[in-house]
Amino acid sequence: QVQLEESGGGLVQPGASLRLSCIASGPNFSRAAMAWFRQTPGSQREFVAASAWASGPANDAVAVKGRFTLSRDNAGNSLYLQMGSLRAEGTAVYYCAGRDLPVVQVHTRRYDYWGQGTRVDVAS
Repeated sequence: QVQLEESGGGLVQPGASLRLSCIASGPNFSRAAMAWFRQTPGSQREFVAASAWASGPANDAVAVKGRFTLSRDNAGNSLYLQMGSLRAEGTAVYYCAGRDLPVVQVHTRRYDYWGQGTRVDVAS
């Protein structure tokens, strides 16, 4: 059973930075694809960023360009989202997702595994 665990959320002021972490554990899950989505009450889960180890960082997909960046470990089971210059609209629950196929996808239905989420609040 693959498990994804997010951490790093919290309350920050507008303009601040925050780093979210997602650690994957479980058998047979390595060097596949992992992603971040976010969701606010009453809205659908929204794609934030994704990475597939086999494709390399040049093929990472990041929806919030210029302020959000991805990084990952070489072991293929950790994904980090560095968020800079946060704005109020960045307030959401951020979910980590994983899939067995090593191809970046932006739709929630393409992901097989989900974490419980970590909450980010951007407020003065």
